[in-house]
Amino acid sequence: MIRNITEDELNEQQLFSEKVRQHYSECKPESPPLAYIRTYGCQQNVSDSEHMKGMLAEMGFGFTEQPEEADFILFNTCAIREHACDRVFGNVGALKSLKARRPDVLIAVCGCMVQQEHVAAKLKESYSFVGLVFGTHVIHRLPELLLGALQQRKQMTVIPVEDGVIAEGIPVRRDGDFKAWLPIMYGCNNFCTYCIVPYVRGRERSRDPEIILQEAKDLVAAGYKEITLLGQNVNSYGRGATHGVDFAELLRRINAIEGDFTIRFMTSHPKDATPALFDTIAECKKVSRHFHLPVQSGNDRILKEMNRHYTREQYLSLVAYARHVIPEISFTSDIIVGFPGETREEFEDTLSIVKEVGFTSLFTFIYSPRRGTPAAQMPDPVPLEEKTAWLKELTALQEGISGERLARLVGTKQRALIEAQGDGYLEARLPENSVVRVPGDPSLIGRHAIVKINDARSWIMHGEICSVE
Repeated sequence: MIRNITEDELNEQQLFSEKVRQHYSECKPESPPLAYIRTYGCQQNVSDSEHMKGMLAEMGFGFTEQPEEADFILFNTCAIREHACDRVFGNVGALKSLKARRPDVLIAVCGCMVQQEHVAAKLKESYSFVGLVFGTHVIHRLPELLLGALQQRKQMTVIPVEDGVIAEGIPVRRDGDFKAWLPIMYGCNNFCTYCIVPYVRGRERSRDPEIILQEAKDLVAAGYKEITLLGQNVNSYGRGATHGVDFAELLRRINAIEGDFTIRFMTSHPKDATPALFDTIAECKKVSRHFHLPVQSGNDRILKEMNRHYTREQYLSLVAYARHVIPEISFTSDIIVGFPGETREEFEDTLSIVKEVGFTSLFTFIYSPRRGTPAAQMPDPVPLEEKTAWLKELTALQEGISGERLARLVGTKQRALIEAQGDGYLEARLPENSVVRVPGDPSLIGRHAIVKINDARSWIMHGEICSVE
């Protein structure tokens, strides 16, 4: 059952927060405690970590990038692929010697990965030095959980079995000062056969549109230049809610906020992306002309086996309509290579759809079985070596397509947001999501600029700043 966290529950967490602050003031009167948080996976996990940092700051914590300096070490985990899980176990295991040297340090593991029962059992059996394990539905209870772990010597595990909650009013400590993540919904109802997300994140639940709108207004007032709306499937925002606001209407309302900022969003499911949504994006000038629309496969049989609820033809029709009403739109996508039972001929259908769409870039993965999903029980006769060869072929194809797309921008001037500093250059992102490297002073990070594109390669462009806004 989905429920909203009450004000009384949040007030109770404030009391726990004060008790944690008091605990550390008695144990470490000479300096504040330090927290180290390592986040794996998607932007929703990043947003969750920002909220946990907000709660930790209220508990009196400072922050460090060095786990050796920390009093509290937290791993916020991802369960999408096996490689990510293996990395978590390896990195957590590496802390055993630190715990032996500093018994007072509290090590915690949370997030999607530990919401799985077998993972929680493994942490209990083989990682007893981890003091706190908690799932995705109790993040708002971090003060209570942290205090409980400090007060007991054995591992504390809190993984409730429920569809999920909506907790408003949680403090947030954002990682950036010009780009912000704004969750609009949580969970997923799609149950793609390869995906563990609905099992670890719960069912879809949408935040109140007025709360989202106020948060967006506050971000714009604070000077944020880019706001990314988050959800496992943002296109289904508002479904089943009583407020009557769907995703297109939410975009219109945020677009109407006064100020110079860009609206991005992720992730979208093709089955819920409609012509009406693209019409709205065409009308809303602040909405990015970049659309991440995961296709996963170009073959209808594989799409059906994946439980994706659209066909190749329907996907291509969506792309064609979007380009009709938004000629400058760019598409990126996710593709799974080597889904159980996929043949060479079916993989070639994926190659052909990549050629036909002309994606700006792709996120490509070899299929990774997730325990508890239907696909994990499907016959999978194609050897890993062959799947790896397919992936290389797909990557080479996309590199050529990306290079051709970027080459068409050479000689043009584009408005871009300067986002980061590299080794001797700045990175600026265009509205259609491509990145150009330009010389410049780091003080320009967070500002818009007009850049001229001088040359382009497969994944990156180089240029120069013409003017700064």
